[in-house]
Amino acid sequence: MSERHTALRSMHDLGLAAWFGGSLMGALGVNGAAARISDSTQRLPIASAGWSRWTPVNAAAIGAHLAGAVGELATESPRVASQRGVGKASAVKTALTIGALAVTGYSRLLGMRLEKAGNPPVQGTTEPNYQTPSDVASCQRQMKLLQWAVPALTGALVVVTSYMGEQQKPGEVFRGMLGRAGGIRSVPSSIGKLAAMGTATRQRRMAMAG
Repeated sequence: MSERHTALRSMHDLGLAAWFGGSLMGALGVNGAAARISDSTQRLPIASAGWSRWTPVNAAAIGAHLAGAVGELATESPRVASQRGVGKASAVKTALTIGALAVTGYSRLLGMRLEKAGNPPVQGTTEPNYQTPSDVASCQRQMKLLQWAVPALTGALVVVTSYMGEQQKPGEVFRGMLGRAGGIRSVPSSIGKLAAMGTATRQRRMAMAG
């Protein structure tokens, strides 16, 4: 567990950062800027062009994140088996990853449909107006929800990853292994201080006896 896996961690963290940051910037920046274009028939094509340019980078980021995540899971498998709480956190992280992948994939499918729609008049990238064709409006309404679901899920992944990083601290590993072994369920975080106090007390008694 003391071995370094810098490459795997870098792939995991950089890929997730790009996935989260790109989805949030797209929802706020690309879609928000397109809605300010005066010609309502150009709003959707311009937003679609921006998302299309980002898609290959996003795919590479997701691939790097998944490769790093799988590699980290393999290297940390001993802790998953022996430290209480790590397996549960790994399951939550896996579920969030699957959800984020599903939402990202479906969002891209809707995006491709909107790209093929041509130049329909719209209020914004995810907001139809009274002139918008019904099939385009349906895709837009779904995209309005999904554009926030991706950063929400990937943001949750960032939080879970941070929590799992805390689980790697020596004290957490020690307490988790004791808990998994069925021994002492809770080891006080101040155990080091208590041991030091006990040692100091014994030394004082020995000094007084001498």
